[in-house]
Amino acid sequence: MNIIKWLFETNLHFGSKSIPFREVLGGSLGLASAIFGARRKVLAWPIGIAGDALLFTVFLGAVFTYKDQPAENFYGQASRNLLLILVSIYGWIKWSRNRNHDGAHNSAVIPRWTTLKEKLILIPSVVLFFITSMQIFKSLGESGTWLFVDTWIFTGTALATFGMSRGYVEFWLVWIAVDLVGVPFAFKNGYYPTGTLYAIYLPFVMWGFISWLKISRNEVNSAPALD
Repeated sequence: MNIIKWLFETNLHFGSKSIPFREVLGGSLGLASAIFGARRKVLAWPIGIAGDALLFTVFLGAVFTYKDQPAENFYGQASRNLLLILVSIYGWIKWSRNRNHDGAHNSAVIPRWTTLKEKLILIPSVVLFFITSMQIFKSLGESGTWLFVDTWIFTGTALATFGMSRGYVEFWLVWIAVDLVGVPFAFKNGYYPTGTLYAIYLPFVMWGFISWLKISRNEVNSAPALD
């Protein structure tokens, strides 16, 4: 059987609900990626890419239609997954290079807090990114409260993934904010596995933050800033 065809045709049934298997698999790969990321393993990136590719097809429901599922396009969510793939490629390359060049550490990245200079660059950049993204999604037909929510999830995810690639401790806090918004968004729009996995992410994200915080306190003074 063609594996691609099987992925698009296979649904899981929970009572009257029919849920695409690729949504469950994509979310599960995302959780695995977060766990490997907390452990600073390069494997986090290819696993995350695979999960995001699957979820991209889920959130473009009007394009990748499947029986008894919401046939709507959530451009923020779909764009989020597409952007995650691109940023994850960058993170994959960067962590691989860090691990190869730094023989003193057995990990791909050394966690640290952003510097004042980095904050002064990141904050206005994120605000501009948010406003621009909202206007794009609005022009594509999104509106109301969910336009704001969808845009934040997109912006927060982009920021968090970039922060993870650079080793910024703050990125875990951004993930927490994304998860808190993502849970009601997913359930409201019928994406129950995604909503459940967002909720499951929270304790792992908190664990990741505490873990990176401890490491940063031990190593930040001796570690050079990453380019």
